[in-house]
Amino acid sequence: MLEERIKGIASIDIFDKGRNEDLFVGRPFYLDYEKARILISDAWKHRVKGIPQGTFLLAFYDGEDGVSEALLLRALIPSKLPTDNDVVSSMIEYYKEGTDISGRAGNPKESKLDDFTRYEFSFSGLECRVLGAFYKTKETITVDGDEEAKEGLEFGADLENFYSANNYSVYKATGDVLKKIVNQRDSELIAGNENEFRIGHVRYSSSRRFQSTEAPVEVFISPQDFIGKRTALFGMTRTGKSNTVKKIIEATAEISSKAHSKELPETKNEQSPFTDEGAPQYSVGQIIFDVNGEYANPNLQDDGTAIFELYENNVDRYSIVDKTDMGFKVLKINFYKEIQAGFKLISSGLSDQSSNYIKSFLAIDLVEPENYKKPLKDKTSDERNAAIAYDKKIAIYKCCLVGARFKLPPASNTVKFYGDADTINEIVPTIKPHNGITIEQATHWFQEVFEAMGNKEHQGKFDKYKEKKDKDFFDEDMVALLTFLTRKSGPGQKATYSGFRLLRQFIDLHTELSETSFEEEILKALRKGRIVIIDLAQGDEKIRNLYSDKITKKIFDDSMRRFTKTLPNNHIQFYFEEAHNLFPKKEEKDLSDVYNRLAKEGAKLHLGMTYATQEVSSISSNILKNTQNWFIAHLNNEDELKELRKYYDFSDFISSLLRFSAGNDKGFVRMKTYTNPFVVPVQIDRFLANRGS
Repeated sequence: MLEERIKGIASIDIFDKGRNEDLFVGRPFYLDYEKARILISDAWKHRVKGIPQGTFLLAFYDGEDGVSEALLLRALIPSKLPTDNDVVSSMIEYYKEGTDISGRAGNPKESKLDDFTRYEFSFSGLECRVLGAFYKTKETITVDGDEEAKEGLEFGADLENFYSANNYSVYKATGDVLKKIVNQRDSELIAGNENEFRIGHVRYSSSRRFQSTEAPVEVFISPQDFIGKRTALFGMTRTGKSNTVKKIIEATAEISSKAHSKELPETKNEQSPFTDEGAPQYSVGQIIFDVNGEYANPNLQDDGTAIFELYENNVDRYSIVDKTDMGFKVLKINFYKEIQAGFKLISSGLSDQSSNYIKSFLAIDLVEPENYKKPLKDKTSDERNAAIAYDKKIAIYKCCLVGARFKLPPASNTVKFYGDADTINEIVPTIKPHNGITIEQATHWFQEVFEAMGNKEHQGKFDKYKEKKDKDFFDEDMVALLTFLTRKSGPGQKATYSGFRLLRQFIDLHTELSETSFEEEILKALRKGRIVIIDLAQGDEKIRNLYSDKITKKIFDDSMRRFTKTLPNNHIQFYFEEAHNLFPKKEEKDLSDVYNRLAKEGAKLHLGMTYATQEVSSISSNILKNTQNWFIAHLNNEDELKELRKYYDFSDFISSLLRFSAGNDKGFVRMKTYTNPFVVPVQIDRFLANRGS
């Protein structure tokens, strides 16, 4: 059945089936490179079952024999005829007389209007957009030593030439001819092949009196258009954006199952990202940032079916809250074990704070020094001094965590660092930090030593240490940490700062049970071609953004690392719901933002992204300019439509995008994909688990 479908689309001859007299709609009276105006009549429109706005039409060239060329047109708006003023004047006179002038030409009814006048009244003009031209080509090929002429069909998204308008006749594209048109590709891919996926069927208008009587015309998408590319879905709430995202996820999962290799090699590999058949070389990973929980959990709008159920053997689900009893992994880290990861979360969460002491705290360096875990014989080496300083910083940092009530991991209530035997250690002689002490003891020790810095009685000890070591006992990073721990601006001052108490807002991100970073687990799953769903439905907006940024940066950085080392990257697809909450705003110019980088650099790293939101204007122009695939549903104001006009040929649909019927138009979108040269109006299929072939 599939092979027949592929062969059927490939073999459709629009010059044979398209020039059907039953589908004749009129003749052009004006033509240029961009627009055509045609004369149509009520009788012709009725015969072809209407010409909705956006209808695809074919203007066949009749000027000479042996030339096969058809201009592809899109119906836009009525066009004025030279005779319109006379027709309107006549109509008004008849109206004044009370004469019944209704009825179209070719279907007369009892009225006082003569046939000729009725015929004249039935004509009108139609303005169309010129989308390009279909034409037949001939090439000579050699078969078994003999030369044969091979005929092909090509499409160009512009006009190489045009003749006088009287040389063309216009027909409505329907059935197989329309299927050929809407599945046109700007590539060698064959529409409807075994690696393509049905997304929906052609739909021109909200009202479907005529369309409902005709067989739906299938529209296919190539997953290659989405894998490693950027895809946007715009439309008001409840217009079917999430359903479309699920269809894309489904298509990507199916193409991933046909990957040439399931494992990503760790050696240099110059293979193309896709096989000759169009399947990916390696399994495609997909990660969904599920703000509303509709991908990770069963929901009624999909008849009790969610993505995780459809691909349950290939899905990992993570949640901010503990839902391990429901099969979720907890999206938390161990702040005591993953020092840098935890501190990055804190830094991101406090980045909007303006106090100088907080800025100083966020500027500290908690990166483990080189050769930190390697035994060092030279006690005066720079590496050993760096290790000693690092131990002190980590000890103070852990004291801050304990003060903020971060639960300690089992058997982890010990820190070890060096003071100085004949100077600093004398300030608190009962505690020997170099032997290993509890964090409670360390907290007391640091508080006492910090206070002693402002005490004349102990000043000599600090001076002696500096004379012996040629540096202060506490460097700038340690002072910033001590300020956080003691909540004091300096020794001898009152505790007026919030200090470590600011960290309590991040307690929900901490687990004392985890030994490995969740983003490492997620990355490994994606490299194996698994689907990862991050359930952010029950998280605070700030926390959701922290996790999204952290995970996205981890995947981006790893992909860049592999790229610079010429290691292959498998494709990883990101899905962002409510993208306006994460992405930089239109006026923001920070190109170092991870989402801007994902849009601009993701292609070379085999990273794709699909994002959905209500407003075009809410997304950074840097991201919009790098978006290849567009799905546009209902937009309810002129400001958004003004933004949309800037991209592709969406200006042809501006007026229809303003109109929306809540009960009838869900899933009705205008779609532009990477290899399709023009926008196609589509009714997206509903996402169902058992969709059949």
